[in-house]
Amino acid sequence: MKKHASKNSRQLRLEVETPISSLIERRSFTFIDLFAGIGGFRIPLEKVGGQCVFSSEKDSFAQTTYKAWFGEKPSGDITEISPSKIPDHYLLAAGFPCQPFSLAGVSKKNSLGHAHGFKCLTQGTLFFNVATIIEVKRPPVVLLENVKNLLSHDKGRTWEVINRTLKELGYKVFTKVIDAAAWVPQHRERIYLVCFDERVFDKHLPFTFPESPENVRPRLRDILESKPDTKYTLTDHLWRYLQDYAERHRAKGNGFGFGLADLDGITRTLSARYHKDGSEILIPQSRGRNPRRLTPKECARLMGFDEKYQNNIVVSDTQAYRQFGNAIVPKVAEAVINQVAPFLPRALVCTDNHCLQEQLEERLIHPASSSENPHAVSNM
Repeated sequence: MKKHASKNSRQLRLEVETPISSLIERRSFTFIDLFAGIGGFRIPLEKVGGQCVFSSEKDSFAQTTYKAWFGEKPSGDITEISPSKIPDHYLLAAGFPCQPFSLAGVSKKNSLGHAHGFKCLTQGTLFFNVATIIEVKRPPVVLLENVKNLLSHDKGRTWEVINRTLKELGYKVFTKVIDAAAWVPQHRERIYLVCFDERVFDKHLPFTFPESPENVRPRLRDILESKPDTKYTLTDHLWRYLQDYAERHRAKGNGFGFGLADLDGITRTLSARYHKDGSEILIPQSRGRNPRRLTPKECARLMGFDEKYQNNIVVSDTQAYRQFGNAIVPKVAEAVINQVAPFLPRALVCTDNHCLQEQLEERLIHPASSSENPHAVSNM
């Protein structure tokens, strides 16, 4: 018996003391990718050992790109998918759209005994579907991304409801607005939410968001193609229209107008409307030529997608512009996920909401107790 107990003790130490990278490699964590877009979260999650077990994206063109890049077509509208049909997972990732929450009818619903709590406050919004999946599946870690305006949207009420809902579901919520300009040559502020299940993790979890890289900031000219197709050069008619439009607003004291980019600096935020006229990011050209739009490949670079994705654009220019304009910057997501990674081993030794880490630590302190039940951790 003592010999068996000693062997178990060594196994326990291996589980607790094994380096993070090795543990993740041996016990790959599973994740789901909601409002997946073209996989801005999936790319960095797979880099740290994650296995995607479910993805959802409503837009058919984004589904086409996702299938080409990852070999699987995402499920469609998340509002039509029952949470019970979604596989269990360790991490939920979602770049969900923000919508206003309305209190209309809340009092009446409460008086009738209908929906309550977050189900009442969030009903009819896409966040409701995310919250319901979290409630049903209880992933140890939740990773969310949204526009910076989430904090002020609907006079702050949207953020208030989201933050309160996550906390009422039992999650410790960490938030930070991060500008992608430290990783890519684009001013792009997004809010990241990292949430840890308090049933699994200590309430005083020492999580911190990444600091901006201290290396030389990226420049726009470094991501430009050397010989872009001339079709991306603005026509005389469109260039004149954009100049006249800007002049009219300048005369009124407004700041609306095109953005002629600084090749040695960063650009404005790439938006989903870029396909319309490219006005927010125009590339100056030499020899008196009109400015040009970014090419779709340059948009992929501006968003920080690796070369294998830049060279595999399978949709029209219009759809590519929309997709990159709506995308998550993988390099920023990767920096955030790298900060989450050290905490994943704890989630990896938790099953069915019953954390085994305490048992491991207890047996390390009192190894003799393992002799009473030599098979206590044999299922790990």
